[in-house]
Order: sequence, then C-alpha cells, then structure tokens
Amino acid sequence: MRRTVDRTAGKVMSMREAVAAFVRDGDTVSLEGFTHLIPTAAGHEIIRQGRRNLTVVRMTADIVVDQMLAAGCVSGLVSSFVGNSSAGSLGELRRRIEHADPEPLAFEEYSHYGMVCRYLAGAQRLPFYPLRSYAGSDLPSVNPGIRKVVSPYPAADGGTERIYVVPPVNPDVTIVHAQRADRRGNTQVWGLTGVQAEAVYAAEKAVVVVEELVADEVVRSDPNRTLIPAHAVDAVVVCPRGAHPSFAQGYYDRDNAFYRSWSAISKDPARLRKWLAEWVYGTADHAEYVAKLGEEFWAGLAVGEALSEPVNYGRRL
Repeated sequence: MRRTVDRTAGKVMSMREAVAAFVRDGDTVSLEGFTHLIPTAAGHEIIRQGRRNLTVVRMTADIVVDQMLAAGCVSGLVSSFVGNSSAGSLGELRRRIEHADPEPLAFEEYSHYGMVCRYLAGAQRLPFYPLRSYAGSDLPSVNPGIRKVVSPYPAADGGTERIYVVPPVNPDVTIVHAQRADRRGNTQVWGLTGVQAEAVYAAEKAVVVVEELVADEVVRSDPNRTLIPAHAVDAVVVCPRGAHPSFAQGYYDRDNAFYRSWSAISKDPARLRKWLAEWVYGTADHAEYVAKLGEEFWAGLAVGEALSEPVNYGRRL
C-alpha cells in the first residue's frame, strides 16, 4: 500500500503556478506525447493565462494545438504531422495555413524521424543530426532547415558523400504528461512512449504533468520504468485525467467520440470559440473541467486491470 506523500515537498506545484513560472510570451514550447499522454490540460492552462506569440513544437500537432491556435496563443508551429488523429481535420489550423485566416501561421514541417533527430541533437547539444530518410522526399524543397553536408568519411564506394541533416531544437520549456512521478520529479511512463525524454533533455526547463504523485519507494521498486529522471525536471504537476481526450495507459481510455466531434466543432470558427468559452475559459482549472464532464462520462472511459508481472531486481545480501 502506498504511503501518503507530502505534496508541498520537492518540485510539486499547481498547473497554474507551473505555467505562470515557466511559460512566457514569445517562448518556444514543446508539448509532447505520441497519441498517448498528450498534455491537453497544460495547453488549456496556457490558454487561460493568455500567453501570446508562442512557437509550439509538437510532432503530432492535433486538437490541443488547434485549440491554442484558436485562442490566439500560437504564432509558429514546428511539426511532422497535423491532423485530428485519424478522426478528421483541424479547422483552425487549416484556416491559418491555407488562407492566413485570421492571420498567417509560420509552419516548419519535418518527417517524424526528422523531428526525433532534432530532439536528439537538442538533447545532446549537437549542431545538427544526420539522417538518410529525406532521399527522394520533397520536404527539403519546402523547408530550408533541412540541408546537406559533406560527410568527413568516405562513402561505401570510396567517394564523397553528401548527407541530409536537421538542426537541433532547444525549447524554452517542454511540457509532457506521464502516469506518475515522485516529489523530486522522477517520472515513470509505460505503454506507448514517444519522445518525451528527448524533448525534456533538449529544453531549458521541463514541466512534468502526472496522473498521480507516488512515494519515493514506489519509483525505486521499479526503476526501469523511470523514463525521465529528477535532475531533468523543474516542476511536477499532479493533474488527474489531464491528457483527455487522449488516454493514459492504466488510468482511462481514449475519448474517440470527442475526436470524431472535433472536426465539426473546429470547422465553424464561431462554434469553436463557443467551445473554448465554455470548456476552457469557463472552467477555473482542469479539475473543474473534469467535474463538468461528470462521473458517468468518466465511467465510460474506465479501464480494467492488465497487471504487469513483478520482477526480481535482486539486492546485495
């Protein structure tokens, strides 16, 4: 049984405090989570606090980016996919890119692996990262950030080789969602993982949002599940159900109905702004958002147990 944790110790703070402390107008903000553990509640708090002129870095720019765009928070987007996660389109993003409505959006497009390489370069403080996967692609023709350099080593045939490279990305702050952390920020993730660790290491500051805060011994009992260590984390925010409408493995399922509804909502600017007024501006925080949805709704997203077998790490006698 888990013992009670002192929430005032270590790096634990509220979402309102974390966004106020670490997200500033004009910042480059990474919001990562690949289908799973999307930091939606953090995006909503950024909207509530009225941040402006942000450059959002997110591999799979989806609903939360659409919402932040509609709220006027975002002037630039760096991504490798834009869309409503197999359920439709993003109306606000399309208006911004296709028609500069209500204003243009600075957009940098990479492949998924290109974005992974940018995070790796950023995390390792490298000037660039080489990759071969742009051969035959037209992305380099629309993105001047994708370039070629001469390899210092001979090619397989002994000749000179030119290889594609991408620049590092070093966000001012990275925000990720996870299942659990201790008060120091040792963060554990299981299920579908993305580039959360790389995005955290690449950033100047990092905020981890979790479903629950656990005692130190819980983390120590299963150390290989610690994806992000405490020394890389500046703040821990406890925000149950904070990834909705995405899912948190072991906590709640994906809200597919919401994803399907978003295309119609975002297609109509007036309807989209009405949704923001009710569900984001009209709620004081994510706890109120969760309560507004109601327990019957959450019961529909409940998940059953699929327990992992314990392992014996062994210890010195």
